[in-house]
Amino acid sequence: MLSVILTFLLALLPAKSPAAGPLEPCRIFGSVYLETDPGRRSYCYGTVYVEPEEAFADVLVFKENNKLFADKAGLWADAPARNFADYVLLVVTDRSRADFSIHYTKVRSFAGCKSNN
Repeated sequence: MLSVILTFLLALLPAKSPAAGPLEPCRIFGSVYLETDPGRRSYCYGTVYVEPEEAFADVLVFKENNKLFADKAGLWADAPARNFADYVLLVVTDRSRADFSIHYTKVRSFAGCKSNN
């Protein structure tokens, strides 16, 4: 009986989704899984475009080998699967359909957000 009451109370609470508010790419760090299947869009935190030019990217990303070192914006560690990721992002091929754009850098100190927020 207690589980029924608890389930009812949890159903009354509003669902808190990461996409409920505005997407802030400057707060994304840690393990990231890049989804390529558009059918899984609803399971993703946001959409991202991989920019070929550094000048036009919103975030410069450095790929960390260890998740423990991915502790600030722009430092991402590849997650082996969606279930192990802190963030799941859908990669789109059309820049106009992306929430933000990234460019991979080979220099760790260059990683981070380029916006003036």
